[in-house]
Amino acid sequence: MHQKAATILQLFRQQGGFVSGEQLSRELGVSRTAVWKHISTLRAAGYQVEAFPSRGYRLISSPDTLSTEEISVQLNTAIIGKRLVNLALTASTNAEAFRLAEDGAVEGAVVTADEQNKGKGRLGRTWSSPPGANLYCSVILRPKIKPLEAPQLTFLSAVAVARAIEQVTGLKPEIKWPNDVLIGGKKVAGLLNEMSAETDGINFVILGIGVNLNMTADQFPGDLRHPATSLYIETGVKVGRARFTALLLNELDRLYADFLDHGFALVRREWQERCNADGREVVISNHGCADIRGQFAGIDSDGALLVQGPDGAIERILSGDVRVL
Repeated sequence: MHQKAATILQLFRQQGGFVSGEQLSRELGVSRTAVWKHISTLRAAGYQVEAFPSRGYRLISSPDTLSTEEISVQLNTAIIGKRLVNLALTASTNAEAFRLAEDGAVEGAVVTADEQNKGKGRLGRTWSSPPGANLYCSVILRPKIKPLEAPQLTFLSAVAVARAIEQVTGLKPEIKWPNDVLIGGKKVAGLLNEMSAETDGINFVILGIGVNLNMTADQFPGDLRHPATSLYIETGVKVGRARFTALLLNELDRLYADFLDHGFALVRREWQERCNADGREVVISNHGCADIRGQFAGIDSDGALLVQGPDGAIERILSGDVRVL
């Protein structure tokens, strides 16, 4: 999209009503005829723009796209979203973000895609990624923290997703250790972080975020290990993908700033308040090892799950599938 057309979009959103042709001409530094051409560009891209000779132009509706223009005009961030890259199709947004980070991409760069054909989740599991339905997003961060502290950022992502879902739907999602977001016990979002690090420091971390926004029941594969859902299934209302993405990135930016300034404590506290296992008995299964059963006792400063056994001893769990009893 031409930059002038993007500026018109921004003015529409800022004023929330009619914008006169005279104001658009003045703000853009172009003729009224050129303004009309840019309005035509917006209409060709799927934007519904109303025109009244005495009042000017008004934006009626926007297409459900993840275009950089649609996301950027709704951002209010200091770090996240400094660069936006949107792809029609990619193997994996994490893989693309990793490549960009290795090439020196700025901290806060975000990769989104309309479709993934090799999306993956935790433990190498596939992530169903149909086109035009969901959010597939990866964020590049370069925090000055120790490699052992990097798992803390997964919890940051989970809280940001939960906050965004609440704002858009009013639903109260729960977080399942270590990296799932649930609605009514069904998975609606998954997180996958990847890292490049040296012994004494981190080069970069990729926050991979997948949220089921507008998937229908028949779009889910039949071999899911755990029940899944989407915001559309839960509410019956389609979610604007660009709006949700911007809300998520805004929340992630706030949480990341708090994390850099104050450490993990604030994020850890909110994560535990939202955790589906808080104060309950759990069973952890871990790749053929004996199940571990006990009382959920929170997470430690490394993000490890803490489980209190019958004898009162606390055990740290670094990986596994958690089931709440």
